[in-house]
Amino acid sequence: MPKKLLEGIRVIDMTVWFTGPLTTQVLADCGAEVIRLGTSTRTQGAGGGGRAINKKSITLNFRSPRGLELAYKLVAKSDVVVENHAAGTLTRRGMGYDSLKKVKPDIIYLSTCMQGQTGPYAAHAAFGHMLTALSGFNQIAGWPDKEPGWLAAYTDFVAPRFHAISILGALEYRRRTGQGQYLDCSQNESGMQCMVPAILDYTANGRVAERMGNKCPYAAPHNVYPCTGNDMWVAISVFTDAEWKSFCKVIGSPKLATDPKFATLLARKANEGELDKLVSEWTKTRDQVDVMNLMQAAGVPAGLCETNEYQMEVDPQLKARKYFYEITDSEGETQRGNPGVQFTLSKTPIERHIGSEMGGDNEYVYKEVLGLSDAEIAQLMEEKVID
Repeated sequence: MPKKLLEGIRVIDMTVWFTGPLTTQVLADCGAEVIRLGTSTRTQGAGGGGRAINKKSITLNFRSPRGLELAYKLVAKSDVVVENHAAGTLTRRGMGYDSLKKVKPDIIYLSTCMQGQTGPYAAHAAFGHMLTALSGFNQIAGWPDKEPGWLAAYTDFVAPRFHAISILGALEYRRRTGQGQYLDCSQNESGMQCMVPAILDYTANGRVAERMGNKCPYAAPHNVYPCTGNDMWVAISVFTDAEWKSFCKVIGSPKLATDPKFATLLARKANEGELDKLVSEWTKTRDQVDVMNLMQAAGVPAGLCETNEYQMEVDPQLKARKYFYEITDSEGETQRGNPGVQFTLSKTPIERHIGSEMGGDNEYVYKEVLGLSDAEIAQLMEEKVID
């Protein structure tokens, strides 16, 4: 069997909710041994607890002196530490970078919090819902005459990509130099990378991006249009005059392409309301998949507004690429999931298994990794160090 991409790399995972666990999920899927730390009162992982794909789990109360000593011993045998608590939280508990590099000089330590470890707002704590607003997404999502939109914890699914890349870069740097380093990652700054076009527009033109619904300044038609069925929609975008001519042929109205009200982009934008009604009249009597395929065949950008049910049960592209995988747990129940890693590796394919419940790998870590005896482990459990 081929060696996995990150085989031999051990990661200490002190993360909760989504951003941190999704970061370590990428590493685990690529073959790293990811060990989650938690206690009976401090849960671990996405959503605050439960099993995780391809990860191990131990319980360790490192607030106690003996627990902190064990944590240091585990770090000394590890390569990467990942945490996503509010800035300074783990430093105050003796698990910050400066403390850990004393026991493992070449450790790679990634901290990811709301706005980074420095600056006047570094200590602010929040969930992804607030970060999505802070990064600017909410301000431009929605309709011009309505309040800002609600996009939930969108940044929680943006930041992990940057985290994983920075860890891989740090591993390569350590391979070449023998030196570890501290990675300070602001989830807000990661999210703002998706706002670059709006930031560039402001920098160059002084324009402040605002809500515009489904419109686009340089495309028309550009909207979602109703199709047959209950709440079925298709997105269509026409950017060029050539696409406009192809669009008109598809809907059976080639003469519309030269109509003065629609012949140019400026004309189409000036009459966009009328144009949207015209498109809707054509789409509302047709199946959304048929509309998409007809448009795509003619070179016009179009796509379904897919429901989660359609994605999981119907979408032929996702089925062909086996995006949703099935996995069987220890009780014989089959579950479906979507990958933490959104790519395939030809030489090192990703294998998945359901990880242990909290503390399920205590014996492996404390006995095989740290070399403790059964008597020592029993004593630590009695003292609530292994909690």
